[in-house]
Amino acid sequence: MDLQDLWFMLISVLFIGFFFLEGFDYGVGMLLPFLVRPIKSAARSSTPSARCGRNEVWMITAGGAIFAAFPHWYATLFSGFYLALVLILLALIVRACL
Repeated sequence: MDLQDLWFMLISVLFIGFFFLEGFDYGVGMLLPFLVRPIKSAARSSTPSARCGRNEVWMITAGGAIFAAFPHWYATLFSGFYLALVLILLALIVRACL
């Protein structure tokens, strides 16, 4: 097994982990209005919905692994999808602020 194969498997595991956990968060987020009664307290961080959506670290780590292992692939991918990635980043920031 080459080092490139090992890095590719690591990046694949990171992206699969991100998509699996993010899909779980979206599913839980869709069920929250039906399963949890609204909490009228000032501490929003104690609500179950505030604990969802902490899986972006997987995506950021996968991007860093792509940068470390395959710099030409990183440059092509991130410059080609620059607008889409900036919009995703802004959506993640706005989602965390709300």
